[in-house]
Amino acid sequence: YLRVCTEGRNWFETDFPNWMTESPFEYLEEKRSHEHGSYIIEGLETGKIYRGHFNVVNNGAISNLPDDAIVEVPGYVDANGINIPQVGDLPLGCAAVCNASISVQRLAVEAAIKGDDFLLRQSMMMDPLVGAVCNPPEIWQMVDEMLVAQAQWLPQYEDAITAAKNRLASGNLIETKEGYQGAARLKVKTVDEMSLDKEATRKITAASDKGMNVEGKK
Repeated sequence: YLRVCTEGRNWFETDFPNWMTESPFEYLEEKRSHEHGSYIIEGLETGKIYRGHFNVVNNGAISNLPDDAIVEVPGYVDANGINIPQVGDLPLGCAAVCNASISVQRLAVEAAIKGDDFLLRQSMMMDPLVGAVCNPPEIWQMVDEMLVAQAQWLPQYEDAITAAKNRLASGNLIETKEGYQGAARLKVKTVDEMSLDKEATRKITAASDKGMNVEGKK
C-alpha cells in the first residue's frame, strides 16, 4: 500500500500539470464514473436500488466483530435509505486479523483522547505492520520522534512531548537503517518507468487514496 501511494503521489506531481492542457471532462451518462456518490443519490431520489459496499458502524452486521467497530459491508440504497443486511460470521482467520486492527485502533483513539503516550506506544507495538519492521526500542524512539515532529498539532501530549525531547536530546539514539525495505517485495517505480504505461499509472494514482488496487478492489 505504501508503494502504491508513493507511486501515485510521485506520478500526480508530474502528471497534474498536463491535465490543465487537456480537453475538459464531459459529464455525460455514458462517461459516468464508478464513484458511489451519484449512485447513492440516484437510489435515494428515484428508488432505483443500488448495491454497494459501505463503511458503517457494525451493529451486528458481522456477528464476530465488536458492534461499535467500523466495518465495510455490502448494502442497498433505495428510497427508504441505506439498508445493511446481516452478514454473519467472518472466517476465524479474517476475524482475527480484523480484531487485531480494532484493538490497535481502540488504543490509538484512547491515547489521543487522554493524551496518554503509553497507550500510544502500546498501539504502535500492537500494530502488526510496525512490529514487522521495528523492535520495541525502535518503536519507542519512533514515537518520541513523531510526537516531537508533530508537537504543534498534539497539545494533549504536552508533557509526553517534553519528555520525548529530553530523551532525544540526551543522545544514545538508535540509528535509522538506511535503505531498509522491510518486507517489501516490489520496488517503487520511478516516474520514467510509470510513464511507459500512463493509463495504468493513472488508475494507480486514482486508487491510491482509497486503499484499492488498480482493479478498484479493496
